[in-house]
Amino acid sequence: MLTVHPQYIKDSNGNESLVVLPVSEFNSIMEELEDLEDVKLYDEAIKNDTGERILFSEYLKTRKKSNA
Repeated sequence: MLTVHPQYIKDSNGNESLVVLPVSEFNSIMEELEDLEDVKLYDEAIKNDTGERILFSEYLKTRKKSNA
């Protein structure tokens, strides 16, 4: 669990409208979000996996043809 120390900035009506975080805490949050996105993409890939595989050499041949 991340520990954050937010500071809140209020608007002219007294409502909290902005949050200020130390850069290190912001960067930690961003890294966690990127990790979560990776997990989401992995889960989606597993869900859509048909089990079909090709050799890497075949992939490279196909790629070269499509880039020509």
